[in-house]
Amino acid sequence: MFPQDATTLIPQQQPFVMVNGLVFADDKSAKTSFEIIGDNPMCINGIFQEGGLLENMAQTAAAYAGFIASQNNEPVKKGFIGAVNNFEVLRLPTQGDQLLTEVNVVDEVMGVTVVWGKVFCYSELIASAELKIFISD
Repeated sequence: MFPQDATTLIPQQQPFVMVNGLVFADDKSAKTSFEIIGDNPMCINGIFQEGGLLENMAQTAAAYAGFIASQNNEPVKKGFIGAVNNFEVLRLPTQGDQLLTEVNVVDEVMGVTVVWGKVFCYSELIASAELKIFISD
């Protein structure tokens, strides 16, 4: 079952895709992989920007939601970031780096999913944040 193409589980389209593979998912968490390529719109002068790290976490949350929807034979729904708390970037990755991103569900209330995301570059923690994600119908 894993890994699987994460792009089938998210509503985002190229060139704004910040996840490649879903490497793990269960009812409360997900992990995605992502290779930073040079023509990525969040990569400037070979450096993947803070906004890209945040979007990578958000798209990992979207892949989680898409996985849950597919398990329930439901369509992938669109969502958006409602709030970001405690966003910390320890270092910016560069073109060619491989990211492994995980999200863990903290709470789900009235259509809002709160997740804690962590981004790793070659097993080094480089960013983290709490995201409040709103899923639309």
